[in-house]
This record gives sequence, C-alpha cells and structure tokens, in this order.
Amino acid sequence: MTRRGATILAVIGAVGALTLGSLVVAGTVRGPFDTGQHLTLASCAPQQPRGKVVHVNLTDRGGAMMGGGFMMVQVVASPDVVSRGTVTFIATNTGALDHELLVLPAPTDGVGTRTVNSNGKINESSSLGEASTSCGKGVGSGISPGTTSWVTLRLSPGRYELLCDVPWHYANGMFTSLTVR
Repeated sequence: MTRRGATILAVIGAVGALTLGSLVVAGTVRGPFDTGQHLTLASCAPQQPRGKVVHVNLTDRGGAMMGGGFMMVQVVASPDVVSRGTVTFIATNTGALDHELLVLPAPTDGVGTRTVNSNGKINESSSLGEASTSCGKGVGSGISPGTTSWVTLRLSPGRYELLCDVPWHYANGMFTSLTVR
C-alpha cells in the first residue's frame, strides 16, 4: 500500500482527525466502542446550526450475530442536558450499519421502555423530529455509515428520549435520555 492510499489517524490531546482520501472527520475519540462522542464529518455537517447543539454519536459493533443474536449498539448525546429553546441535533453514524435519530418525549416509566412491535420497530407517532438523511437534514432513508444528519427542534423543559428505530436497534438498547431545563 502506498502512503497516499493509507488511512492516517492523528490524535492530538483528546481531539483526533481521520483522513480518508479527501474526506476529513474530526472529533473526540473515546467511549466503549473506541469511537468519538462527537465526530462530525466536516463536509457533511450543517453549516450554521441554530440554537444549542447536541452531538449524537450512533454506533454499533458491525451487526447482529448469525441467527439474530444480540447486537451491540449505542447512542451517546453530548451534552445530555440543555436549556429550553432551539436545539440542533447533529447525528453522526460511526458504526457499520445504517442508523437514524428520533427525538421523542420520554415515557413516564423511563427511557428504553417503549413497546417493540413484531417488525422490530416502535410506534413513532409521538416523534418530535427525525434525522435520517445521509449528509442532510430531516427525514430520509437512514444515515449511512460515516455520514451525518441533523434536525432542529424547539424543545420545552422536560425529559426526552433519543433513539434509533431501525428494526431491532431500539430493542437492543439504542437509546439515551436528554434533559431540557
């Protein structure tokens, strides 16, 4: 392999940069899956996000085991507490599978308690917004690995659940909470 074709990983303090050809990814490198908590593709992020910004890392361990076994998935929001008002969620897929980000009011019995239907999905009717367009905002067909999507919402004080509703991802633990004060 030539030097030009090689992938270069540089870590300076807690901030790293990954260069793949002409595509640059920058962010903090940490976490149980050795992924960044808020990696954002420079060429794929909103140019001027409105309001407070919450970086959401969507990641996996490469998929389910043969025969439908447990899948290692994770949603990490940084920060996980914001003040009320306009919030832009920037969701970056650092996994190997497609993902999406939905923002819903938290269930009264806590995050992770929604009923999963036989198709592996939850009832999305209470969703306040979704980021599921690769390199774009809003609703789409999923965030491809290595890309970013975003959604801007106006949130009142309360608890919210951030989740991925690709079939069986929520059931396998792909959710987290956000507090708005």
